[in-house]
Amino acid sequence: MSAGGAFGGNRGARPVPPEKGVFPLDHMHLCDQEKKEYISCLKTSGHKSEICRHLSKKYLECRMEKNLMAKQDMSELGFRTDDKSQESNMKIQDEMEG
Repeated sequence: MSAGGAFGGNRGARPVPPEKGVFPLDHMHLCDQEKKEYISCLKTSGHKSEICRHLSKKYLECRMEKNLMAKQDMSELGFRTDDKSQESNMKIQDEMEG
């Protein structure tokens, strides 16, 4: 066997954490309502995430407010401040629910 061990891998290499994607879990359920709204929207829309985009943004904003992730400008996360599609997506969701 090689020095890497039975399961492979280089024992001498230090792991490098990813730049994004690592943040504390919401153990206290601080953003549960936002998460549930987003998941519900995905289910009712046939998992079309663009329709639920405004809820995704709301969930991420909650996580930032509660220090569950680093504060970032929403444009860095793929959202635009002048996003007109958000309004149309909310109308589509209302029509689906109503």
